[in-house]
Amino acid sequence: MFGAGAMTNSIPEIRDADLLFVIGSNTTEAHPIIAMEMKRAVHNGAKLIVADPRAIWLSEVADIHLQLRPGTDVWLLNAMAHVIVAEGLADEAFIAKHTSGFEAVKATVADYTPEEAERVTGVPAESIREAARLYATTRKAGIYYTLGITEHTHGTDNVYCLANLVLMTGHLGVRSAGMNPLRGQNNVQGANDAGATPIYYPGYQSVTDPEVRAKYEAAWGVPLSPEPGLNLNVMMKELNTEGIKGLFVMGEDIVLSEPNAGKVEHGLNQCEFLVVQDIFPTETMRYADVVLPATCFAEKDGVFTNSDRRVQRVRKAVEPPGEARPDWQILCDLARAAGYPMPHYSGPGEVYAEMAALAPKFAGISHERLEQHPEGLHWPCPDPEHPGTPTLHLDGPMVGIAPFQAVSYRPSAELPDPEYPLVLSTGRTLYHYNSASQTLRDPGTVAKQPENFIEVHRRDARKLGAGNGDRVRVHSRRGEVEAVVVVSPRVRPGCVWMPFHFPDQLTNRLTNDAGDSVTGTGEYKVCAVRLERLSPAPVA
Repeated sequence: MFGAGAMTNSIPEIRDADLLFVIGSNTTEAHPIIAMEMKRAVHNGAKLIVADPRAIWLSEVADIHLQLRPGTDVWLLNAMAHVIVAEGLADEAFIAKHTSGFEAVKATVADYTPEEAERVTGVPAESIREAARLYATTRKAGIYYTLGITEHTHGTDNVYCLANLVLMTGHLGVRSAGMNPLRGQNNVQGANDAGATPIYYPGYQSVTDPEVRAKYEAAWGVPLSPEPGLNLNVMMKELNTEGIKGLFVMGEDIVLSEPNAGKVEHGLNQCEFLVVQDIFPTETMRYADVVLPATCFAEKDGVFTNSDRRVQRVRKAVEPPGEARPDWQILCDLARAAGYPMPHYSGPGEVYAEMAALAPKFAGISHERLEQHPEGLHWPCPDPEHPGTPTLHLDGPMVGIAPFQAVSYRPSAELPDPEYPLVLSTGRTLYHYNSASQTLRDPGTVAKQPENFIEVHRRDARKLGAGNGDRVRVHSRRGEVEAVVVVSPRVRPGCVWMPFHFPDQLTNRLTNDAGDSVTGTGEYKVCAVRLERLSPAPVA
């Protein structure tokens, strides 16, 4: 909508914000360094709005906690837009100069009154009004979100609604404001920048653009497909129909991280040939025909790109063990073995130079220049004299005229019913990282969090006759797992929450692989479950 798929503002700008709107992000546990900046801003007087179905650490210091029902984000955000329009808080000058389609959004949100939103979301109407007024009338107001917004069948709609709020208030191209998706793992932004996506070449250049494709065909010396590739959600479905016969999994434990894990395992059993390239054994590696040992971050040279588009040098600190090799070297050798005359690069600096030469957003960045800028450079950085761009859209949206997107509420793919009466949401914890193939090897983190658990509201625990430390079996329409009960005030009645880090009790056996219609992202944040109480925990 704005012209770039990344944070509009830089992480250091957070400390100078006057208002932070954090939605669908347990920032202190999933992004603790960014959360430190948020805490600093609050300490300095910034207002904080948190929208999350759980009571997270940030909600304890928030001015407003919008504790909505899971999956009702569109209702909440459209109701905030309703207040902004109805009370004349929209930035009419910005809208007229930089946007299109506002009238359609205006007409849509007219029906999303705060009172009706309270019925759907469970958030008091007055809290919605207060949040909308505070956001609209604060100039340096930034939105920060992550997987709690995107991991829904209507995740793209959620993002559209957030972008609508930014546009109607003119909070774009303003320091310490904007719209800021926080990336889920290290260098996710860099992977997307480099073209690890089925619809773009490096630098977000569309594979369907004939001029772009011709440029890459000339540079790489091969014909290239004009069709987008498959996203991950589609690949997992194709595995189960034999539409995909071979799979190359690199730096990802899809058995642990993908929804409906039982279906993924069935697909991997059907897969004729599986290659796994990683630094440690993973659950996915159990299905591999070939394992390629790669190097970790401390064993290779290159660059990482931060959530805020900051490109920084990474330098090898130790030699890799055994036969482990840098990923780029493995991929180059594979390409040559497959018959493509991949150049013999002198190192990752030359690889990056090739990418920068073909992607205008990175044209002014190189390993050599980064040696002179240890703090890194933010793209876009179009030439070697350019200082980089910490804040995007200062002269208006990069796309030119930013289109509003009128969005209507659609319920989640699976809602609770008498058979499965509870709503399960999943996420990360502070102590374990993603699929935990690294952190479960460390005795310190294991001591802090040794096994899977489920947060249950005291009312639901009482109905079940379960207390802290009791074991339960969690059932969904896709599978079942065991977990230890944590009776918690953090979750709403009727809702439960689990982390997904533990391979022995795999939470993603439960989750729904119904995907967002645009991105294909699975609905990790809403699925219906029931609990079965097992024997109480043994007394030590």
